[in-house]
Amino acid sequence: MCIRDSLKGEKQPRILGSWKGSELEGIRCSHPFYERDSLVILGEHVTLEQGTGAVHTAPAHGTEDFEVCQKYGIPVLSLVDGQGRFISEAGIFAGMLVWESNDQVISQLEKQGLLFEKGKITHQYPHCWRCKDPLMFRATEQWFASINGFRKEALQAIEDVQWIPSWGKERIHNMVADRSDWCISRQRVWGVPIPIFYCEDCNANIVNDETISWLQKLIAEKGSDVWFERTADQLLPPDFKCPSCGKQNFRKETDTMDVWFDSGSSHMAVLEQRPELRWPADLYLEGSDQHRGWFNSSLSTSVAVRGRAPYKAVLTHGFVVDEEGRKMSKSLGNVVFPQDVIKKYGADILRLWVTSADYRNDMAVSEKIMGQMSDAYRKIRNTFRFLLGNLYDFDPEQDALPYEKLSLVDRWILFRLHKLIQRVTRAYEESDFHVVYHTVNTFCVLDLSSFYLDVTKDTLYCSAVDAPERRSIQTVLYEACSVLARLLAPVLAFTTEEVWGYLPGAREKYDSIYLAPMPKVNREYLDPSLEALMEKVLHLRDEVARALEAARQKKVIGPSTEAEISFYPEDEESFAFLQKVEKELASIFIVSGVKVNEVWAAAPEGAFKTEGALSANIMVEPAHGKKCTRCWLYKESVGTFADHPELCERCHDVVSLCETDGENQS
Repeated sequence: MCIRDSLKGEKQPRILGSWKGSELEGIRCSHPFYERDSLVILGEHVTLEQGTGAVHTAPAHGTEDFEVCQKYGIPVLSLVDGQGRFISEAGIFAGMLVWESNDQVISQLEKQGLLFEKGKITHQYPHCWRCKDPLMFRATEQWFASINGFRKEALQAIEDVQWIPSWGKERIHNMVADRSDWCISRQRVWGVPIPIFYCEDCNANIVNDETISWLQKLIAEKGSDVWFERTADQLLPPDFKCPSCGKQNFRKETDTMDVWFDSGSSHMAVLEQRPELRWPADLYLEGSDQHRGWFNSSLSTSVAVRGRAPYKAVLTHGFVVDEEGRKMSKSLGNVVFPQDVIKKYGADILRLWVTSADYRNDMAVSEKIMGQMSDAYRKIRNTFRFLLGNLYDFDPEQDALPYEKLSLVDRWILFRLHKLIQRVTRAYEESDFHVVYHTVNTFCVLDLSSFYLDVTKDTLYCSAVDAPERRSIQTVLYEACSVLARLLAPVLAFTTEEVWGYLPGAREKYDSIYLAPMPKVNREYLDPSLEALMEKVLHLRDEVARALEAARQKKVIGPSTEAEISFYPEDEESFAFLQKVEKELASIFIVSGVKVNEVWAAAPEGAFKTEGALSANIMVEPAHGKKCTRCWLYKESVGTFADHPELCERCHDVVSLCETDGENQS
């Protein structure tokens, strides 16, 4: 019917009969050129979506054709040589290139009156990825390694390996379970030779312990090139005879080993031969395409010889693509060269980008993305600069305070820091490197920069050098700098080594950050009651921020340092909480003063009602006193000192001490 539909005019044929395709199985058709019949067979790979549903089958020139012909016992007849030309058995087409013979075949059909119609159709056809020319498959004799002999052991070995990500196990399991025999020979002039000989008299294949042992000794003495430099009789033991016929006329195998057999044997060639290494490997690391390649071939050779996998863990990563998810290509002009990134931004930013993305998937990179990573790196570097800049006068051996003497906020930051150690350590152990970056970045941006470093600046800059509250903060800054540097050392290799050189006392203990141990969690710092308390404090801070903004909109205050906060608790629980943290609230809110009134004290008109668990009213008023020109806080003590009327009491004491020290030094 399909043939009839394609013909027009006078060429319309008469339909003599109709049959289903399955009814034609086994009938024989006369070949148009040669005196032989062609068998009609059925194949599931043939579809009705394209063409007539009837196809020509060439078992020597296609995998599906080969497999279906094997089922019917059809011999594999190959009429094309290695140069793509028809051999003598092709008759009138002998010597022609396959692609050039198409017109000749059509011409021959026309001469014999067997051509109904000719035309061009568009269909899918394999092409070379490099030169884009069409490809042709040829069935040739090859060497295969049987997988059936150790398939069960290989599947068990897969279960004993840690696969990162976990879906890698199912992927390679399915590949091994369904894998056919492994073709290990290649028709290439370079590569590892296949140590097999052939008897020219009886065609026997010769490979045994005697020939292998002799070749091992010969190659150890002369090198692997000896195989290519010598003839077969020069590579065999003296007076060697064919085990089958006793003759001495041999030729050597010219095929080379599949490169996956080479690389798949590297665990024995490398791990077992070098005294500083050990077998099996701790980790195999490659792209997601290697479940079919290196991971698979290494597993096969190892299980066949050693009975187990050559690796304890396998990590699979995606590939680098551009911002739109396209493969890197010079022709597309979207290639980002690592050398260019390093030259422009530095190696640490390239390393940070690698860590920032989930390597399990394809990783996008572009100039824009690298610019974003540069900004992220700058935030981390600025955090280190702040920490180190405020440790210039800190000696951890002399000035550090014990945990119990630290302030509430200082202890909370240590809690957050050691929670960070927990999460980052687990992420490293589980190879979740993007979690390392995002967790550390969040800590630096939110916990430190947006909160802790902001609320401690007044104490760091304005309190006396040896003031307990300042040393408390410095104790935490030192711990944070040391921990962050060591946690980030595997990522920011150069930056963290630089930080280590400026961290007080670090070099006295370890010459390099890479000699220092990774930080460990201090269980004393992980106080759940502290976490619950600070959660309420931070919620209260958000409520106060809303109240401050409302007062600012009404022109009651300008910056928060002009404000004084009064709380009017509505129940005993809220009152007890506010009293407990009252001394630290002014610095947490960055205001000039905080006052907690008695329970049920009447709140003034315009007070701000809190939301959430805390039941209280917040009143924002202009702070009492005058502005200190040093700390910018409003205090009633400003103007009471004759020598420095512009300073508050704290700043006056600090400045007076500095002046006295200066006079003494003079």
